[in-house]
Amino acid sequence: MSDHSRPPRRSPARFAAGASALAAALTALGAPAGADPAQERVLGGAEEGAAPWAVALTDDAGHQFCGGTLVTPIKVVTAAHCVDGRDPAALRAITGRADLRDTGGTDGAVGGVWVHPEFRDVTEGYDVAVLTLTAPAAQQPLPMAEPGDAEPYRPGKQARVYGWGRTAETGSSSEVLRSAEVPISSDADCRAAYSDYEPGTRVCAGAPEGGRDACAGDSGGPLVTDGRLIGVVSYGTGCGRPGTPGVYTRIAAVSSDVAARL
Repeated sequence: MSDHSRPPRRSPARFAAGASALAAALTALGAPAGADPAQERVLGGAEEGAAPWAVALTDDAGHQFCGGTLVTPIKVVTAAHCVDGRDPAALRAITGRADLRDTGGTDGAVGGVWVHPEFRDVTEGYDVAVLTLTAPAAQQPLPMAEPGDAEPYRPGKQARVYGWGRTAETGSSSEVLRSAEVPISSDADCRAAYSDYEPGTRVCAGAPEGGRDACAGDSGGPLVTDGRLIGVVSYGTGCGRPGTPGVYTRIAAVSSDVAARL
């Protein structure tokens, strides 16, 4: 949300480097009454191998800044704002490593970066990019939503967001992959939170009461339902604030363009 990187949240700003999604990985469980929703999230860490297609993007010094999704053995879908203007040689795509302190999984070099040609800014849509790895990853890819798919975006539909981002607006990023369940929001609710929101290539998701959301460091990460990638963490306002769902790139709206790069 632009605040988080969701500044993009998930942006290189809320994301300032990919900022939004995982505050998303926080699930409010048994928080004390009156607790700050941004602190209530107790993200459910994904078990090793539970999300083998979840990708941690790091710079060449090993610092994680965004997320992504393995959609073929050599292709990773992420947010355009995470990689626009970056040198592919300075990027690494880590798959199969839920705990970034470990050394398992695949540490993949990036040979090429495609940014959607209509991307201008996170708030204008088309916030999607495809990375090409120099060698196949061993992990299982995740299928994408297809053009015309509507059910995954039905308001109230439960989805799950994944990432290694902050677990609170002012907290630190997580070393362990986390996830949170977030319901798909209606376009009307999205527009109420973001006056410039237009559906098309975007979709919102988040609990109306707050407490579950993506956050800085989660940008580019996956929004998943029914075993398919339906969204990419793009931007938002804060992390887990009531009435301010996260904004995601709607994969069904750009899957044809993405598929052409696979």
